[in-house]
This record gives sequence, structure tokens and C-alpha cells, in this order.
Amino acid sequence: MHDENVTPNPEGTTPDDGTENRAGDGHSRRTVLRTAGLAGAGLGVGAFASGTAHADAPDSAATGAAATTDTAKAPARKGDTMIGVPFQRRSTVRVGIIGLGNRGGSMIDLFLAIPGVRVVALCDPVKDKTAAAAKKVTAAGQPAPATYTKGESDYENLCKRGDIDFVYVATPWDFHFAMAKTAMLNGKHVGVECPIALRLDELWELVDLSERTRRHCMQLENCCYGKNEMRVLRMAHAGKFGDLLHGAGAYNHDLRGLMFDPEYYEGPWRRLWHTRLRGDLYPNHGFGPVANYMDVNRGDRATHISSFGTPSLGLAEYRKEHMPAGDPSWKETYIESDRTISLVQTAKGRVIRLEHDVSTPHPYSRINSLGGTRGVFEDYPERIYIEPDHTNDEWGDFAKYADFDHWLWKEHANPPGGHGGMDYIMIFRLMQTMQLGLVPDFDVYDAATWTAPVPLSHLSIKAKGAPQAIPDFTRGLWKKERPGMDSEKPKA
Repeated sequence: MHDENVTPNPEGTTPDDGTENRAGDGHSRRTVLRTAGLAGAGLGVGAFASGTAHADAPDSAATGAAATTDTAKAPARKGDTMIGVPFQRRSTVRVGIIGLGNRGGSMIDLFLAIPGVRVVALCDPVKDKTAAAAKKVTAAGQPAPATYTKGESDYENLCKRGDIDFVYVATPWDFHFAMAKTAMLNGKHVGVECPIALRLDELWELVDLSERTRRHCMQLENCCYGKNEMRVLRMAHAGKFGDLLHGAGAYNHDLRGLMFDPEYYEGPWRRLWHTRLRGDLYPNHGFGPVANYMDVNRGDRATHISSFGTPSLGLAEYRKEHMPAGDPSWKETYIESDRTISLVQTAKGRVIRLEHDVSTPHPYSRINSLGGTRGVFEDYPERIYIEPDHTNDEWGDFAKYADFDHWLWKEHANPPGGHGGMDYIMIFRLMQTMQLGLVPDFDVYDAATWTAPVPLSHLSIKAKGAPQAIPDFTRGLWKKERPGMDSEKPKA
């Protein structure tokens, strides 16, 4: 999801977490089915690194060496790589959408706005949300979509349909892995909001399934398609920053009010993750763009991560000030670090700093910086200093580099939708690659790499900052340079 689950956010966006599908009584069926058991199990290092559910206490530590060995081990390949594999060309892309809350309920508008895209099926157990989305489809002049509203598993029936090419998943995090897996097993390409999964064994299984089924499994990381991000990407590839040395990205976004709002999220599912993990719960928005700048998985790769976390105080303080006695939240114990800071090392020796903070008061920032031997860019606010363009240690005007804008932003100068238009650019480009039979801009290896900091930052914090090996999901193919987000405009 481009995550910002918030209304509004600094880009003046629509809510975007994609996961908010409330039941009529305000309680979450999904929370009952998925999160309560996990929270009670005290899942620790083993559960999120290898998939083995060791019941570690919150403060138990794992040795860095043991954790590194476990997390670096790659299972045997079960199929050919999906690197460079194009979609089958099709004039019309038939889409099924699972999850019609804040994110899915708004993203459907973008699918409907793109010529040659048909929304043929919708799924959400909250029937009024499904009905509202179905009305959007018919209002756009398309046939009435099939609807699946019979409980939490009805998405399986959507995935079994023979008239769907692409499944879009915008549900609570707990469901992302199972839904992506089901879609591929039923012969569908699938795109999933952030994070694509929450455990390393799940990430490896998605990689293996993508290779075995020959279906693309993609993390829909919309920040990679931001106007600034795509401009910096093209400048980096043009050598404007010289040899790249360091970058930084973040998801620093005060979500306290939303996480305690019974009407925003479907139950407390997102807040409950703060009772289970200590690390970076949402690394994708920060990691994805910087990974693109540095051609991670395309000539470089992320090798290790070291993470540190502050005490967990923010949510408890907010609860004390705003929640009445007897509220169910008083039964929760928060362990998620208020701010997580991670350092990622790459094979070429570059360093990427990642931050996550949704529990304390601060302005919104994804940081989005890149530095090299000839200068640096920093966002929030945007500013740049590169030689020989700038002198005297004074920041320059980033707007003067508009000539480097990606062709997608030149072609769609005022795109519709949330997050400053990046949502539309992402969906337009994905549908275009499917219609023209092109290789997608990102693949399952990017999805796994961008999400790996979720379990690995948790492991590192528990191991007092000890480095954790980031698996090579490409199994050695990262050494080969190849195209990515910095695409060329198709000729037709």
C-alpha cells in the first residue's frame, strides 16, 4: 500500500492503507481470526526469521551470529527466475480487487480511469463497501462485477475465476501473504499493498511460488513513482550525484489518533502489531526509492541490516490521555519501538538509513535523500547541492532540474488520485506493462528485499543491534545489471 493510512496527509491524499474494511459493529472479524492468536503467542525471533514459532519473551535476545546464519540461508530454487520475464500481451486487463476499505475503495477509481482495464470481481466481507465499489464500476460504464462477501475466505473463490488476469490486494497486513499465494496458485498475477508479507519464510515462499507458477508477485510501492523520487532516480542514473555513497528513507508519520480511532481502522489490527514486533513495521516507502537509486538487485544488493529502537512509550502515553477507562486498548502491552533506526549495507559498500516512527508527534517525512561524490539531495523540504552547479555550501533549487522528470510525469503532468498522483502513475504503468507485454518495473525479488527489514530489524533490535544478513532473494542474479523503474517510454 502506499501506506499513509491517513486523511489527509501532506500530499493532500486520500486514506491509503488499503486495509480499512470495518464491520458494522466496529469490531474486526479479521482481528478475531488472525491477530488475537498471534499477539497471545508472544512470537519472537524464530517466528519472524525462520517461520518456526518459538515463544520468546519480548526481552529475550538472540545472538547475532545465530540470527545471521538463519536469515541468510536460501532454500533450493524450485523454478526459473522471474527476472526479465514479460507479461503476456493483452488488449484488456481484467482485474479482481480484494479489500475495499479506505485504500481499495479509492484505488478502484484509478483502475477504472485507465483505458483497457476492466474490474470484473470484487471481494470484501463488509457488504456495503462491496456494494459501493460495484456501483463505481457500473457508473464507469462497465458490466456489473461479480461480488464475494461470504466471509473471510471468499477471496479464494475470486481467485479461482477464469476471467481475471491480475489480483489487487488491499487488506490488513495479516492477510497479504495468504492472498498473494492463493492468487498465484490460481494462475493470476498479483499486486499487494505494503508490506507483502511479515516473515522471512513467507517472503521466500512468495519468491518460489512466483518462479514456479510463472506469475509475477509485486509489492505495489507507490512512493517509487513519486515525482521527486523519479526525478532523483533519473539524475542518479545520469551521474549527477557522481558515485553513489549513501541514502536515507523513512516512514515517520504520526498515526496515534488513527490507531486509536475505532472508526478508521477495522478494529485495532494495526495497533496490535505494536504489541508483537519491535522493529520497522513499514520499511517499504523509505527503502524502495533508495534501492532504486542504487540499483539494488540490478548490480548491487542489500547484504546486512543493523537496527536500534527507542523505548515504547508513545502509544501508552496517548492512551492515558485520550482513552477512557475500560477501553479494550488498556489490555494491550506495547513493545514496538517508538522510533526504529536501521542501517543497511550494500555489496558495493553503500549505506542506507531507514527510520520508522508512527507513535510520537512530528511532521510527516519520508526523508528521501541521496548522496554521492558530487553532491546530495534531501527531501522534506526538497533541496539539492551538487557540483559544479552549486557553490559556497548553499542549497540549490531542485525545481531547476525538471528536465530530468521521468517520461511518466511529463506525459501525466496532473494525474488524478491520492498521494500527489503517484498512485495513478503506479497503476497506469503497471497496467501498461501488462497491455503491451512488457517486463514489469519491479518484481518479486524487489518485493521481498524491500520487506525483509520488517522481521530483520526486529531480530537486530533483540540482538542489541547485531547485523542481520539480508537474504539474496535473486540467488546471485543481482550481479547482472538490468532495467528497473527508470524505464523508457514505449513506442506503442
